[in-house]
Amino acid sequence: MTFRTRGILIAGIAVASAVGVGIPFAVAKESAVAASTDLPSYAVEDYSYPGAANIFATQGISLKKGDGRILLAECDASADQIKVHVVRDGASGRKGAYCFQAAAKTGYVTLELPRVFALETAEHPISAELTANGSTTTVDVAKGGFEGVGEGNEGGPQSVLLEIRVTG
Repeated sequence: MTFRTRGILIAGIAVASAVGVGIPFAVAKESAVAASTDLPSYAVEDYSYPGAANIFATQGISLKKGDGRILLAECDASADQIKVHVVRDGASGRKGAYCFQAAAKTGYVTLELPRVFALETAEHPISAELTANGSTTTVDVAKGGFEGVGEGNEGGPQSVLLEIRVTG
């Protein structure tokens, strides 16, 4: 008999002996189970955009979800930002442009922003998903690029921006 086999055999005999004598092994008591229900629930990340309702009420943009790597920011000509140009609407509080700050080379934010007519990037290329007249389109904008979309193109339909993804 090898040393390893002998060790397994001895461990098996010890467990069997302990069970036969009445030494409990991993037996949960009711009080321990009851105590575990008193613990706080787990935090589950659903990627909802923080403060979205307040942002919609004050700025007219509906931010849905994201991974935290693309954040709404104040437009600043000196900053490395993604700029979304829209048709201004005072009744809904929608501004003429919204800027986003990318904190990494990849990331996403889902939103609902009507009447988008152009997308502009600085240091990060993006991919944007838009919908118009019941069909969805993806537009890629290169680093330092500017791309007319929807009614920003001659005869283009009114478009709603649904998602921005930083791609590099």
